[in-house]
Amino acid sequence: MKTLLASVAALALSAGAFAQDDLRSAVESDWSANLESLYEHFHANPELSLMETETAARLAEEIRALGYEVTEGVGGTGIVAVMENGEGPTLMLRADMDGLPIEENTGLDYASTVMGTDRRGLESHVMHACAHDTHMTGLVGTARQLAERRDEWSGTLVLIGQPAEELGLGAMMMLDDGLYERFPLPDAVVAFHTFGAIPAGMIGYVPGYAMANVDSVDITVRGIGAHGSTPHVGRDPVLLASQIVVALQTLVSRELNPQETGVVTVGAINGGTKHNIIPDEVHLQITVRSYTDANREMLLSGIERIAHGQAASAGIPEELWPTVEVEEPYTPATYNDPDLTARGVAVLQERFGQLAVRQLDPVTGGEDFSRFGRTEEDIPIFMFWVGGTPEDTLVDYQSRGLSAPGNHSALFAPDAETAIVQATEGLTAIALDFLQPDGAQ
Repeated sequence: MKTLLASVAALALSAGAFAQDDLRSAVESDWSANLESLYEHFHANPELSLMETETAARLAEEIRALGYEVTEGVGGTGIVAVMENGEGPTLMLRADMDGLPIEENTGLDYASTVMGTDRRGLESHVMHACAHDTHMTGLVGTARQLAERRDEWSGTLVLIGQPAEELGLGAMMMLDDGLYERFPLPDAVVAFHTFGAIPAGMIGYVPGYAMANVDSVDITVRGIGAHGSTPHVGRDPVLLASQIVVALQTLVSRELNPQETGVVTVGAINGGTKHNIIPDEVHLQITVRSYTDANREMLLSGIERIAHGQAASAGIPEELWPTVEVEEPYTPATYNDPDLTARGVAVLQERFGQLAVRQLDPVTGGEDFSRFGRTEEDIPIFMFWVGGTPEDTLVDYQSRGLSAPGNHSALFAPDAETAIVQATEGLTAIALDFLQPDGAQ
């Protein structure tokens, strides 16, 4: 890993590693003139999922000023910006807007001190701990470059600011509100995500399955309460829940093909009130990760089968067998279209070099960006990762046997300039390639 970091730093971050063309110079100038202050504004003023009113208004204002036709309030707080520029394909670029209920601890001069109230009425600190502030800023930077280069492309651009990615709801809400019916239907959708696990200056990509299906499962394990001194007169749901937790581990280890990926993690087990009381029920909360629809179904059906089977073996009456609830909607796996990915990667490698643009392994995190490609229209999508953590920070933490603060950490402070400048240049270059004036695809 140290060798990789050093080589990426030497090649991707060193001045003059690649010729500075007019696009790169323009983006760097825009960072100094506009994007840096815009990023700091977004970072200092985060809003929770489905509450992104001021964020969306500012994003709409920035893009509208560049000559795009902007519609607000799509799928709640979402925005859609359109620029038509002659005949040609339609490309959609997406950025998400919501922050997280985390108290920031980065020490930045522009750190968030915001308190927010979520849709359930719960108050919390708010932080852009997943780099959505870099995504919005990069979208504005890309919008500016493409607005100023209309003689270099032909077709239609659709830019979206999406709410509620952290809830896995925003993309579906925009689609349900007519994103693909009210606005030009895209031929492809592209996005980037700043990723704290790879060094600033590096771009990562995964063709095919890049991120996982994310399911939340709740199991209510019911028993028959009794005094702790007389367990024989009841049916202990704490013991039964424990047996279910252990048995669930066989789904991945013994039922899933070893060449494929699945995760079944019990994140919470809650039940009982006192040492000497056998309760009537226990609640399990589970996260399930998979890639293919078939493996998702196997894991989810297996959870119910195991829960009921363990209850039967414990002598629990069938009417008291555990209830298993799968939360809907779930977050589908992100599948990067191989052809679109290859085309985008070729553009990125031409600009930044093959060492700086590298294929990575899929991750088991989730992203509702996936939904833009899971419609009847079957539109190809491509998301790439932009390194967010300074290389020396990664090396320092690694030398101490630790992982550097990454996405969703209160300490996550990405190298915003490197990430945003690189992402803006990369997105712009991909758009110029896809929207070639001759229509070549």
